[in-house]
Amino acid sequence: MSDLDLLTQSLARNVKHWRAVRGFTLDVLAARAGVSRGMLIQIEQARTNPSIGTVVKIGDALGVSITTLLDYEQAPKVRIVPAEQAVRLWHTDAGSYNLLLAGTEAPGPLELWNWRLMPGESSASDPHPAGTVELLHVSTGELTLTVDGVEYRVPAGASVSFEANTPHTYGNTGDVPMEMVMAVSVPPVP
Repeated sequence: MSDLDLLTQSLARNVKHWRAVRGFTLDVLAARAGVSRGMLIQIEQARTNPSIGTVVKIGDALGVSITTLLDYEQAPKVRIVPAEQAVRLWHTDAGSYNLLLAGTEAPGPLELWNWRLMPGESSASDPHPAGTVELLHVSTGELTLTVDGVEYRVPAGASVSFEANTPHTYGNTGDVPMEMVMAVSVPPVP
């Protein structure tokens, strides 16, 4: 079985599980996530490989992390994620990417990411649920972070935190690759 097949089946199983835990019908989850009922049916039947944006919306609507939705197995109290099991969810031909390093539910989803943006590239994010906080540390280059239309420059060695319930974009307007580590904390679903 390929990694993609394993991820597709894990996503199907975990979306069904968390939808049942939350007591959501397909229609309720579709409305909360802003995705079609048909898409959710295809996901739960492991018949599609949805975009990262769709997975993020479903995770946000369920109040669980992407890591939880893609988890192959039940997480033990201590979980080591080998480098080859980190999940690359987005990349460009120029060499930009993000890598989901680890995640947990504590008490809501908590994710740790590694990002690389090549010069001139950016990645936009839809608003997350109210109470979501992102914490970033730039290790190389300079991050151009735009939050709710306001641009911030974050140089190498600096860190930034922000409330991520508004549109935000990670960008590299410099001439060298930008690398950062990011933690995302999403509040639990009430």
